[in-house]
Parts: sequence; structure tokens; C-alpha cells
Amino acid sequence: MLDSIRNSGVIGAGGAGFPTHVKLKATAEYVLVNGAECEPLLRVDQELMATYALEMVNGLKVTMEEVGASRGVICLKGKYKKAIKKLSEVIKDDDSITIHELNNVYPSGDEQYIVYSATGRIVPEGGIPLAVGVVVINVETLINVSKAQAGIPVTHKYVTIAGAIRQAKTLYVPVGISLNSLIELCGGTTTPNYRVIDGGPMMGRVTDTNDLYVKKTSKGFIILPEEADLIKSKLKSMSQMMKEAKTACCHCNLCTEVCPRNLLGHNIHPAKLMRIASYGTLGDKHTSLDEAYLCCECGLCEIACVMNLQPWKLNIMLKNKLKEAGVQNSNKKTELEVHPFYKYREFPVKKLVQRLGLGAYDVPAPMEVDSIKADRVRIYASQHIGAPGKCAVAINQSVECGDIIYDVPDKALSAIIHSSISGTVSKVMDTYVEVENRK
Repeated sequence: MLDSIRNSGVIGAGGAGFPTHVKLKATAEYVLVNGAECEPLLRVDQELMATYALEMVNGLKVTMEEVGASRGVICLKGKYKKAIKKLSEVIKDDDSITIHELNNVYPSGDEQYIVYSATGRIVPEGGIPLAVGVVVINVETLINVSKAQAGIPVTHKYVTIAGAIRQAKTLYVPVGISLNSLIELCGGTTTPNYRVIDGGPMMGRVTDTNDLYVKKTSKGFIILPEEADLIKSKLKSMSQMMKEAKTACCHCNLCTEVCPRNLLGHNIHPAKLMRIASYGTLGDKHTSLDEAYLCCECGLCEIACVMNLQPWKLNIMLKNKLKEAGVQNSNKKTELEVHPFYKYREFPVKKLVQRLGLGAYDVPAPMEVDSIKADRVRIYASQHIGAPGKCAVAINQSVECGDIIYDVPDKALSAIIHSSISGTVSKVMDTYVEVENRK
């Protein structure tokens, strides 16, 4: 089973894209399906669960068998009524799989939030769910696991196109298709001057559409006017944020009070770390700089801040500086206690959407299941955590959809990458390969 997953190039369909054949070399009691999709405007997973419930559950069963799990739990928001109905029909005769309904809060898609919500177990500081006997896996990843059993490689991706677009859609597209092509398929933008967020509005990054191509980890693209507050916030430099923090931070502690890791009992206090900007000191002998390692970079601290400051950016900077200095994370506490106000401090997504200024764009993005055709694709060697793939093609070589473009380097953590269209290799660069469709 692991060989079929490896040969099909299955990786985590969102986030860092951890190679699935490596992730499943484990033993766990639970397999949790992450179907929360808590980032506003994204619709991929909820649409997939409603459309391909049987395939997803098949992938879940295969995964449970491989890791020896006795329990499978599909974690999704209670508001995904259509998906819940479809999944309930598929699992009605299987006592080993249940559905766990999550609140419509952010960041319910955080794997540590899901582990606690579904099992009552708390992942240790600096740890992963496997430390408490849990494997967390994405909806689309499970569908790809199911396909891998039939020898079908990962060549296509489901992505949501939303925001200042004429028609929001969730599309099934070849890996490597350009974002500009997807914008055209959605009727174009509603604003002449725009920027793009690759991913969700909270954890996605602002990027340039002229150099953006779908990867295996792509979940969605959000088009926004370039003058949107969210775009300005994301593009704010670290130095500018620190200047603002020095003059404006009132040390109210709100950022700490909503921090999802702090609420799970982890030793992270964004408000104390922000004292560095104002005072050049943490002001507390029980607080250390390496608390920043515990930050999941969800950005909720910024939403809670009455001065629009960005503790998560400070944490990213601190993590980078600490790594450069060779300082390891000393926070390894395993005996954790959830904050008594945990459930009262969950942040409603409806409130989050309004705070982000995205209310006008929070609309359905119906799925189109037919594959979109592409005249040209750009397939990157690095689409996952670990080592980039080893190029397996040459310029002017003829390839079929599903042929290997990048193989796994010897003894490296990596994943196979396949051509997503049939055509001719037109470019072989250091970081990507381009294939042009046969006319």
C-alpha cells in the first residue's frame, strides 16, 4: 500500500505537503480527517466531502489499516450539512468510523485543535499528533490515497478561486496550470488593480499572478483589490510593524487570550514577546524568547489586537533568528492543562470574515468536477516538504499525462511528481519543467 502511495506521488494536499508514504510509516490509535477548512472563502474540502464521500472514506479505511488504527473520525464543521448527509450514508454500517462536528470557529483546521476536540488529548509542546497516538490527514489526500490503490497518480488539484472575481468557483485543474488561466475561467476580475493571496486570507501569502502556478499543495487563490486592508497588512514590513508596536502596543494581553496554542496550555504568550518592541525586554523571568517556536502562525493575534499589530510576524522573525543562532526549542512540556475559558474564546468565522473586510466575497464557490484543459503547465521540482525532486525528463521529450517528471532523490524525504498533461517538454530549468500540450 505504501508503495502504491509513493509511486502515485501522494503528499499532503495542503500545508507543507508532507509525503504521505512517509507519514503513514507509523502506528496510531486514531486517524482524524481534517475537513474543517476553517480559512474563510476556501471551499475545496467541503465540496469534496459532499461529492466524493465514498472515495474519501475508502482512503480513510486504507489509511486506518496501514497505521493499525481502531478508530477513524471525520472532523468537519457542523454547518457542512450536505457533506454530513453524504458521509453518514457511506459509513452507516461501519462502527469504526464516526463523524465529529466542529464549531464554525477559527482556527478549527489547526491539527492540534482537531486532536483535542475529537479525542480530548493535547499534543505536547513542539510535538505532533502522533505523540498522542493520532494521525491527522487531509480530505483531498485521502481521495488521492484511494486513487493510488488503482495506480492513479496525482496529476490534478482542486482549488477555489474567490474574492474580486466575477464568479467564484472550485475547479479541478492540472498541476502546473497558471493562475491567469484560472482567472479567465472565472470570467476575470472585478477590479483592474489587484493582488493575489496564495492560500487562505489568514495564513496565505501575497504573490504575483504572473509567476504563479498550481502546485500539489494549492488549496485556493483569493483575488483582492491592491488597496484592500488585508493586502496592506500582509505586505507590511517587519521593521514597520516593530515601529508601530513600539509606539502603539498597550500591552492589553488580548493576543495571548485568543492564542490557540496558549488555550491548549502551551507556554506561549504573544503579549509578553511583544514587550521586546516597546522595552527591549520580556519583563518576566519565566518567559523566554524560544516560546516563539510554539507559534502556529495562524494570525489570530492580529485580529484580536485593537491596534492592528502583528505578534505572529514577530514570532516568525524570532524563530528565524533563534535557528540561525543554533538555539533549540526548550519548550517540551507534555503534561498540559487546557485553559478554563477555552471554549468561550473560540473565534467565530463570521466575525473573522467581517474583521478581514471579506463579507462581500463570502459566497458559494460551486465545484466543477470536469478537468480543465491546459495548453502549458509549469511543474516545480519542490512542491512538498523535504528535498526537491530529481528531474527525470529532457527538453523536447514527449510525455504522457501521468509520466514521471521528477523522481525521488536517493534516500531523501521527497515525492514523485508526474506530468499533468500529455505533450512535449519545452523547458527544463533548475527549479521547474514546462510541458506544452500537443496541438
